[in-house]
Amino acid sequence: MHFEILVEDQSGKKALDILVPKIIGHDHTFIVRSYKGIGHIPKNMKDSHDASKRILLNNLPKILKGYGKTFAGYSAGYRAAVVLVCDLDDRCLKKFRLDLLGILDACNPRPETRFCIAIEEGEAWFLGDLSALKMAYPNAKDNVLATYVNDSICCTWEKLADALYPGGSTKLSEHGWQTVGKIKGEWAQRITPHMDPDNNNSPSFCYFRKKLRELASE
Repeated sequence: MHFEILVEDQSGKKALDILVPKIIGHDHTFIVRSYKGIGHIPKNMKDSHDASKRILLNNLPKILKGYGKTFAGYSAGYRAAVVLVCDLDDRCLKKFRLDLLGILDACNPRPETRFCIAIEEGEAWFLGDLSALKMAYPNAKDNVLATYVNDSICCTWEKLADALYPGGSTKLSEHGWQTVGKIKGEWAQRITPHMDPDNNNSPSFCYFRKKLRELASE
């Protein structure tokens, strides 16, 4: 199986470049393609007129249609799938999934596709493996980590920043979003190598792991 994995930013790519082989082994191929933000599903599911900005959801109708045509041209023995990985943020999960499925249903032909949504944010997957987090950051604040409920809606990246960053999320936010993105990338690079995909308490991570392995075993 070949996996085309779509993520909303560079920190997500850094994490999945390391995590995916741990989940599916080395008998399959994959590419993690990062975008410059998550954006919004276009109104009426129409293609974005500004594809050059590489915003994930804005361009998703065009992206999935393209994969549908590409995959249809593969030989019968070559299997491929798209896996979209993005944050839920403050969206309604049920409606978001329905909207994503609506985009997929509009594709003809439809690419094999799975939607994997980190709840609330990708940092929830790091917080699902506290052993890995503590190996990467031995001085992480246990009192902050102890208050986290897996996959809760609680400003997840801020919670992780409060545990790891000097001065917490308030201090990190003062430096602007470019610095926040850089620090998120550092978390991904330092925590992910220690993560054990079979021992993670994040339900949304477990769903992602399950979907990858189901596709890999077909």
